[in-house]
Amino acid sequence: MSLIEDAKGEIKRADHLIYVSLKYTRTCDIILNIFKRLIAAYDFAILASLEKAKQENKTSIIPESKLLRVEMLSRLKRKFKKHLDIYNLMKKIENSEFGRREEYRKHVTMVCQVSPDKTLEIDVPTVIDFFEKTKEFVSLTMEYVK
Repeated sequence: MSLIEDAKGEIKRADHLIYVSLKYTRTCDIILNIFKRLIAAYDFAILASLEKAKQENKTSIIPESKLLRVEMLSRLKRKFKKHLDIYNLMKKIENSEFGRREEYRKHVTMVCQVSPDKTLEIDVPTVIDFFEKTKEFVSLTMEYVK
């Protein structure tokens, strides 16, 4: 299976988590799992883009580190920069300590401490926004890889 197909599969799983699982359970654990799926979709799309750049002889190696892959791709494809910033933010959210507010209720919110001076509140509309931006990045990657 191609890397783009893997990215699409992760988006399908995230879609199900948002519109089925999150709708009925309303927990921060589901929100965290959604972020893990979105990050995985980004990882596959980034790798596919770097594979294409390697085929075009724009780079000779693909780094093992995900951080180095992101840096390399942002240098190679400037139009991906804002999407890669979103990816970095999602990684920070995934790795941060978080609190829970209104769990099991309509306005479930995951409160993340992404840095000592920055706190983010992730609610359902915010999750959907990250989901839409991830879909946009994967479709941009599909156009580039074709």
